Amino acid sequence: MKTSDKALGMNEPICRRDFLNSTLLASGALLMKSMSPLQLMAQQAGPKTGGLSESDWNGPNTGIGDYQRSNGNTWEVVNGGHDVRFGVFERGSPEAADTGEIFDCVVVGGGLAGLSAAWTFKKKAGAKRTCLILENHPMFGGEAKRNELMVDGHRIMGPQGSNLIWAPDPGSYLEDFLLDINLDWQHADYVPWGGPDPAMELSRTSYSWIYIMPPNFGFYFGRGFGQPTGSWMIDPWGKRLEGALFSAQVRQDMLKWWNAHGNAERQGRRGDPSDTDPRAPYLDSITQEQRIMEEYGVSREMVRQFLSPLAATGYGLGCDALSGFATPSYYRLLHDKNQFSFPGGNAGIARHTVKALIPDALPGPANLESVTQTGVSFNTLDRPENPVRMRLRCTVVRVEHEGEPEKSDYVRITYTRDGKLYRLKARSVVMASPQFVNKHVISDLDAAHREAAGHFHYAAHLSLNVAVRNWRFLHKLGISGARWFGGFGEWTEVRNPMVCGSDLKTFGPDSPVFLTLYVPFMNPGAPVQDQCEKGRYELISTPYRDIERKMREQFAEMFSGSGFDPKRDIAGAILNRWGHAFIVAPPGFYFGKDGKPAPREVFRNQAFGRISFGHSDVNGDPSGPGAIQEGHRAAGQAIKALA
Repeated sequence: MKTSDKALGMNEPICRRDFLNSTLLASGALLMKSMSPLQLMAQQAGPKTGGLSESDWNGPNTGIGDYQRSNGNTWEVVNGGHDVRFGVFERGSPEAADTGEIFDCVVVGGGLAGLSAAWTFKKKAGAKRTCLILENHPMFGGEAKRNELMVDGHRIMGPQGSNLIWAPDPGSYLEDFLLDINLDWQHADYVPWGGPDPAMELSRTSYSWIYIMPPNFGFYFGRGFGQPTGSWMIDPWGKRLEGALFSAQVRQDMLKWWNAHGNAERQGRRGDPSDTDPRAPYLDSITQEQRIMEEYGVSREMVRQFLSPLAATGYGLGCDALSGFATPSYYRLLHDKNQFSFPGGNAGIARHTVKALIPDALPGPANLESVTQTGVSFNTLDRPENPVRMRLRCTVVRVEHEGEPEKSDYVRITYTRDGKLYRLKARSVVMASPQFVNKHVISDLDAAHREAAGHFHYAAHLSLNVAVRNWRFLHKLGISGARWFGGFGEWTEVRNPMVCGSDLKTFGPDSPVFLTLYVPFMNPGAPVQDQCEKGRYELISTPYRDIERKMREQFAEMFSGSGFDPKRDIAGAILNRWGHAFIVAPPGFYFGKDGKPAPREVFRNQAFGRISFGHSDVNGDPSGPGAIQEGHRAAGQAIKALA
């Protein structure tokens, strides 16, 4: 090992995890050759590795709690997804064992959309109706899962992916849903400040400070800005960007945007277009980049250097790739107190929903503390007496109607579990899975849906939860969050933990915490599909050790001057790779173009026989609330199919 690696702590016995998310593998546009992801990784790693074994793929068995074996993909799901992509389960494949089961509804996918669909079905279809959720991961939640570690005797939690949710509008479906599942967001308390230092306001999510950028937020400019060493700027907006190492034009444009957009939002004047807005069709005909340049009179250079990474936090790619109708999170600039990030992010919503669907799955009362901290009773999920059941580690590989879709009474579902094929039947199906999966799995999918599915693009994303023993090094700089320009990653911020998920009595600079890094893969100016494919290739071909080294080098460069020592202060690092994390909605996605219908509307408005589609990608809004709403809508279509 190099001396520099030892100084970074690369030889320290910290907690590591290296999994690839399953959705990466079910489409695999990059894996066009007959090469498995494992072979691709081995080829990229070079001859010294001698190929990858299962233990090489999984990494050390780290983390604690329900999610310790569900940081993305398991070995079984990796290979199952690869088999689906390359047609192993086409006609002529080995015969599946018939379970003899017939369910009123089968939900494919146990993420927030699938759980929402199951809840609507349970609530609206009638007490005697049966529902089965088939989920390919070892843990439900989709991207709404969490990482957990013990650091110096304290249990800490961080989000794997889906994280933020905002306070629901009164009378909205989201409010009704959260009330139904007993998620009391209105009484979510946060661990109070403690210690000798004056209190510092903290972010309540892993996203808030990157949008609000308060006085205790900093910009860091790396060596790529023509300086022999990097430099910090604390409270950049309070300083009116004086001294920021941007070009004069970019600084001017940033201030113009901040003054016009930021002030309007802080005064409650929202600019989000709705479907009925007369501007909507035009906005969908241009890119988000064009829209910003037109509305604010700013340069393309500023948009790509400053705003596109903010857009990528919610949509995977930058403003050049997005429809002008899309509304990235930075465009909302919601106040932090309107946003919530439960312990482990939106895993809290998934857990509450499962508790409402199958009460015995999470023993104890249906309150935040119990649902957050009680372990899942996995053996209760698939009991025959449950009106709603769930089967984990089940990869659906084939879905087809019995006979003509419009005349069929049943849909056959084939899935793999523990290396074996099984088949059952359903009177209705909700595909709460993304369209790049559905177009491979639904064998009799009609031409309209299949053509529309070709317009769904997905961006790769990487989230890295870095457990630090304390964040004193940030506090010494006068910040609790920062964005950097150049290097690995984009930003991070200290999240004030909720009481329900923490054993800390007080929280301050000497407390352990997860610093979450969200790393997009953007290539501005390239076609959308090319950006998506290049990002996925980089994601799957970069070994964990290289990612860990980049993180340690970045942290050491930025924070060693304020006392940070990567060898001493990093207690763990858990990597979550998401190959298809975000639906990327380019121009034409929302209202159509060239005389063709909008791709999203084909799936929202048109069930295919007894199959409906409910996933956050269907409305072009890759968010927790978007997934919940679409699952609800699709379940309504499934109920109609039973009439």
